[in-house]
Amino acid sequence: MDADKYTNDAQTEMLWAIKAHHHAETYFKLISQVDASRLRLTKYDDDIYRQFKRYFKMLKVDVIKIDDLKSEAAKVKWRPFCNMYEGKIDDFNFATLLRIDCAKGYEEENTILVTRIQFYAIEIARNRRGLNKPLLEKSSDAQPSAQESQGR
Repeated sequence: MDADKYTNDAQTEMLWAIKAHHHAETYFKLISQVDASRLRLTKYDDDIYRQFKRYFKMLKVDVIKIDDLKSEAAKVKWRPFCNMYEGKIDDFNFATLLRIDCAKGYEEENTILVTRIQFYAIEIARNRRGLNKPLLEKSSDAQPSAQESQGR
């Protein structure tokens, strides 16, 4: 059918937004509670990371520049990378929330929408480089130890 005849369905968009928000919330809780450098997001993590370094070796992942993902030049560069995972990664092109600055949480001003495979590539790189570790340390500092809790 003609793509111009399709319209955005508000209910479908809302369901996608809810699913993306739930994924973001779950992921953030996870990296705030476990050492993310040991975390495996998919069974293809090693391949995703190897290809990501090959395609995007100069991409800074601690604080993402939106143009590195959203500009026309970036889209041309990302497309072949993303398409390598079609049929391998479930929902590889599903809209997923990504934190711009990995030192911060999922606040509105720190969040952009990317494809699931872009999220995996960037978060696997952040995890392997230890960039998400401060979130765990920050979370650990905020929680009282078992001894402190019992002494109250």
